[in-house]
Amino acid sequence: MLLVRMKFLQLLSRKAGKLEMLFQIPFCQKQFPYMCLATSACLCSKKKKINSYEQVDQEKYKNLVYSVTSYKTSAQTPETIFEEDNLLYGPPDKQRPPVKAETKTPKNCVPLINPNKRIPLLNSDSNLPMKIALQKTKMPSVTRILQQTISPQQAFYLERWKQKMILELGKDGFAEYTKNLFLQGELFHAALESIFLSEEMATKEQREDVAISGYLSSVQHVLKDISEVKALESAVQHETLQYLGLVDCVAKYRGQLCVIDWKTSEKPKPSLKNTFDNPLQVAAYIGAINHDANYDFQVSCGLIVVAYKNGSPAHPHFMDPDLCSQYWNKWLLRLEEYMDKN
Repeated sequence: MLLVRMKFLQLLSRKAGKLEMLFQIPFCQKQFPYMCLATSACLCSKKKKINSYEQVDQEKYKNLVYSVTSYKTSAQTPETIFEEDNLLYGPPDKQRPPVKAETKTPKNCVPLINPNKRIPLLNSDSNLPMKIALQKTKMPSVTRILQQTISPQQAFYLERWKQKMILELGKDGFAEYTKNLFLQGELFHAALESIFLSEEMATKEQREDVAISGYLSSVQHVLKDISEVKALESAVQHETLQYLGLVDCVAKYRGQLCVIDWKTSEKPKPSLKNTFDNPLQVAAYIGAINHDANYDFQVSCGLIVVAYKNGSPAHPHFMDPDLCSQYWNKWLLRLEEYMDKN
């Protein structure tokens, strides 16, 4: 049986004409009737399928096939691709500067530094820092102006935080929470004032006060760089732009005279952008001091110190004269917006 199969396979490999003779042998028809179905289609009565490629004019596309198959790699190079792109889209414009957002300029460009202010050659005889009480007037405060000109995005996040806290604490609990925050801020500022006035550490009661002990520990490394305190919790007024405020501190930080703003926080604020509108507040105070006749000096730098309740080292954010000038222009725009609304 194996010999018969091998002979049959040998016959299949021969020419088609002899293959047809194979199936005229009765022996094959008798022994292998089913093999006729697997042989050439010329023996079947069914109509042969038409191959669509056989209808293509092969002579016409011979050159195209040859051009494709004669190259092992693509004929295109990076240079030719760039040439085609230049023809289709034009050469790339590498010198075009990036499009910048339109920057607004304040209508009333009052300078941050007062060019008309005369600074006495000799310092004041008193070594005590200035402390001018804040008078109630019709002038708007810096805090009010910033609150009423807050951006819609900031207002959205502030309201969302407020609703989240109310959901967790309830309305009464949230009111108590904000009250405690303000109280902690007042106690913290009072402790710093006592430190600067006596040039000693805070009192034992203040150091042991759980509400502010962490904040005081947080700022110890910053206090070492502060000297020559000129003002503490003192009112300032811009006589030209007609606004006022209460400055936390004016002193030298690492040799630079600064308006210093003390902030408390339960969350870390390692960069200046994390302080939101505080840089505008500092710039507003700097401008007010420079245009307030009560102060016989001018300031060009700022410092925002963020103290933490858990006692971790505070983040001091120094603002040099250029940065203060930038925030001064932003403050002028906010001031104009407030004046337009009111």
